[in-house]
Amino acid sequence: MYDRPFHKEALNNYSFLVTGGAGFIGSNIVEYLIKYKTGKITVLDNFATGFRKNLAPFESSHNLEIIDGDICDYKLCLDLTKNVDFVLHQAALGSVPRSIDDPIASNKANVTGFLNLLNASRINEVKRFVYAASSSTYGDHQALPKIEENIGAPLSPYAVTKLVNELYASVFYKSYDFSSVGLRYFNVFGPRQDPKGAYAAVIPLFMDAFYEQKSPKINGKGDQTRDFTFVENAVEANIKACFSDRIQGAEVFNVACAERTSVLGMFEMLKEITNTDMEPIFGPTRKGDVKDSLADISKAKKMLDYNPQINILEGLRMTWEWFKTNRSFIEKRI
Repeated sequence: MYDRPFHKEALNNYSFLVTGGAGFIGSNIVEYLIKYKTGKITVLDNFATGFRKNLAPFESSHNLEIIDGDICDYKLCLDLTKNVDFVLHQAALGSVPRSIDDPIASNKANVTGFLNLLNASRINEVKRFVYAASSSTYGDHQALPKIEENIGAPLSPYAVTKLVNELYASVFYKSYDFSSVGLRYFNVFGPRQDPKGAYAAVIPLFMDAFYEQKSPKINGKGDQTRDFTFVENAVEANIKACFSDRIQGAEVFNVACAERTSVLGMFEMLKEITNTDMEPIFGPTRKGDVKDSLADISKAKKMLDYNPQINILEGLRMTWEWFKTNRSFIEKRI
């Protein structure tokens, strides 16, 4: 992975803080930064949902420092953003069902933690603050494709927290002239995504079921559609957001492939890839889920030069190959 660089500048002159760097997307960002010899990489993670194993391949790198800490610790955020060029803020409590089960915890991590880091980055004059936004912000707005300026009412506590992030980012530009970039991820998947947690996403759950030769569960009829996005595309957006000279304010971009696939269609792709003939088990529709999702990525293409190369089928093949050959890694729970 990451055989094509997403930057033009030599990264050895820059320092990055990656929050949630032991998580799925965060560790993939770290892998990219390590590969392209970044000057200094600091990872901040409390390991509530991330894993040390995700960073194990990189721990011997001289330019990587791993901090076991929490974004809810404001003093720590202030300390770690000093002399940092770019903050890539991936730390959050994800999952719509998790937020419905425990909205207080989601708000603490996703709102209080976000504000801590945003304000610390402003005070320490970070060059660019890039954060993980979410397609859940579109809420009950039903028009497709999703365009950044047209959102609806949130459908879950998680969606509320992600909308609040965007509101704070906008106010910080208006109040302090501090610019930022929010990346609205659309169903990101790929290597290192955990299939074992209580709130695991659909693709790793399906892959785990296929590996165990058990029929996976589909919530609802499976006709709900998603813009599934391979993780390398998300990494591309993060790196290009750091260096784009077209950012003037608090910008938000869709990060997706502009391809609409039903959950049942994705299941059929996996059947073909894995050469199995299993059928799914259908269950009730999940609370807080949007019915359909498809991104318009023209704004990201224009302003970030975002150009996702890996579509869902290729991404599923790559992820399945990783999944098959890393079972001991997947089973390890630390």
